[in-house]
Amino acid sequence: MKFIHGLHYNNIRGDIYGGLTAAVVALPLALALGVSSGAGPIAGIYGAIFVGFFAALFGGTPSQISGPTGPMTVVMAVIFTEYTAMFPDRPEYGAALAFTIVLMGGLFQILFGVMKLGKYINLIPHPVTSGFMSGIGIIIILLQFGPLFGHAALSGPLDSVMAIPEILASPVTDALILGGLALVIVYFLPKKLNRLVPSPLMALIIGTLVLYIWLGSEITSQMDHGKTFFTVGTVSVLGDVPTGLPSPQLPIFELALLAGMLKSALMLAALGSIDSLLTSLVADNVTRTYHESDRELIGQGIGNTIAGFFGGLPGAGATMRTVVNVRAGGRTPISGALHALVLLAIVLGAGVVARYIPHALLAGILVKVGTDIIDWDYLKRIRTAPKAGVAMMFTVLLLTVFVDLITAVAIGMIMASFVFMQRMVNLQLDSITAITEPHHEFPLSDEEAQILADAKGRILLYHISGPMSFGAAKGVARRLASFDEYDILILDLTNVPQIDFTSTRAIDDMLHDAWDSGREAYLVGCNSTVRTMLMKQGVFGKINDEHIKDKRVNALQDGLKIIQARAEKVTDV
Repeated sequence: MKFIHGLHYNNIRGDIYGGLTAAVVALPLALALGVSSGAGPIAGIYGAIFVGFFAALFGGTPSQISGPTGPMTVVMAVIFTEYTAMFPDRPEYGAALAFTIVLMGGLFQILFGVMKLGKYINLIPHPVTSGFMSGIGIIIILLQFGPLFGHAALSGPLDSVMAIPEILASPVTDALILGGLALVIVYFLPKKLNRLVPSPLMALIIGTLVLYIWLGSEITSQMDHGKTFFTVGTVSVLGDVPTGLPSPQLPIFELALLAGMLKSALMLAALGSIDSLLTSLVADNVTRTYHESDRELIGQGIGNTIAGFFGGLPGAGATMRTVVNVRAGGRTPISGALHALVLLAIVLGAGVVARYIPHALLAGILVKVGTDIIDWDYLKRIRTAPKAGVAMMFTVLLLTVFVDLITAVAIGMIMASFVFMQRMVNLQLDSITAITEPHHEFPLSDEEAQILADAKGRILLYHISGPMSFGAAKGVARRLASFDEYDILILDLTNVPQIDFTSTRAIDDMLHDAWDSGREAYLVGCNSTVRTMLMKQGVFGKINDEHIKDKRVNALQDGLKIIQARAEKVTDV
């Protein structure tokens, strides 16, 4: 196994173009996501650098570009706000706790990869994925509503919804114009021009130049609730953006907060894993290659661990940046690592320019990010999609927006499990064949058919096919109870490969119900697995050997003899 998965030097030119292009796209998004998280624009840049570099080197998807993403930033914003609010007099201490959670989340991702959990991500059904991705898209849009109109960003989507009337009633006109300019550029920039200069970067450059020319270069600062805000005229801007290399921050732990920190770290790790592996699938489709999911989790985990150590936002595989990289020619980890190094070079000297970037401009860019995350394809198919899937999708969406992501995904998976279980139960119940006379749809030998015909409906052949599970056990017994015109029950398990504990109890009940009502009952065709399970649960111990048959025809023969013997007794009387 290579130390760096997918590394070769046959595509250097394409990787250079891909890395440079991805860096150009990543810059405005990293700044915007950093601001949106509450940790500041430089945290977004650091996250893009560290996650992008180390995930490229140690990950399992060669063409993937990693960095801060919308979903990860939404969760990080909640974490950052929660922990800084706990220490209003020492917000830097709360921030250190938040970045310790990022580090812990990275370690959890490494653990996921070592435990080879990557393959289980594919078990999440599309309606659940669609619901939480669309929910995250809506959260991003709601959180940017205030900054787009020149107001401060609120901490949660519900607060943002409640504040909409007030925001609409008192917009900051200059900020709204710049935000509207950003929206026009990111949504309507011609495709040919977008290939040359990505629309987020175009919006960033044009909007900042418009502000500089229109309102001048004088930046003023003011304090509000312990926070410093920078403005040019009436427009809020980034202000002082740190430059240079970040200093490492040792992790900080509070024993009283450890349970909550672990929960938040698991949330970041789970979301980052899902987000990254979904992007890996996109990369596979575009490049016609196959990623290594567990290795990708380890690479993402290393990147997030180091990002947390240096005060960077958590990240994941970024779909848009990955596609841009591939289209520009990037195919190996060289492009992902180069993209991070280019961002590092920019951050070393771009603070003077970045300080003039308006928040409204970044809000317009993030609104586009939010709408891109929403699963419009699934929403278009709602009329024809299965109702159970639609219910799952909207449940997860609402829980994502108004509760939290882990609860949303957990409930979505529970709903999906029940839906899947019900479908399997229906298939198992549909596989049951209950006949009292020869049936052309059920294969019988000539002798078996003749025996059923001679029995004149007094033998009930109850044939079950497929694995018999606890979900179907009661249904199997209930369906048998609907038959009462028979004297001999033949419970045929020839095509049942395995059963569970609940099924053994159902089989025991069906046999004893028949005997208690004066009927005879036979158990037929148990393979070694089924026989072992029945023996362990004591079912065989309650059945005489003559009632257990290997072949169906033997049970039919014995049953016919009993019917004929009973008929003779009636005749004698």
